Amino acid sequence: MTKLETLIKLASLVSEEQTPTSDDSSIFDISGQNIVVLDRGFVYVGDVSREGDFIIISNAKNIRKWGTTRGLGELVNGPLTSTVLDPVGSMMAPLKALMHLIPCKGF
Repeated sequence: MTKLETLIKLASLVSEEQTPTSDDSSIFDISGQNIVVLDRGFVYVGDVSREGDFIIISNAKNIRKWGTTRGLGELVNGPLTSTVLDPVGSMMAPLKALMHLIPCKGF
């Protein structure tokens, strides 16, 4: 088998990933209170919904200081005593900027 035949065989084994589009709302079931990690290190918490190619964060707070010893996941049940939150109000961010959503409660 030649190198080209091997590459073609390998390529046939790789399935194409489905890339989300603004019309494919079934891929993004975004709702409820979440910790929202955006690119460039911005971290917010609030009630998240989706409108087209944007996420809307209502009752948003910027998490300026996590106050955790074992990472951001410690905040899933609400802020700790050393967590520092800055009220933002409502905001929107492009879906392209979204890195992670962590469902949470108690903020």
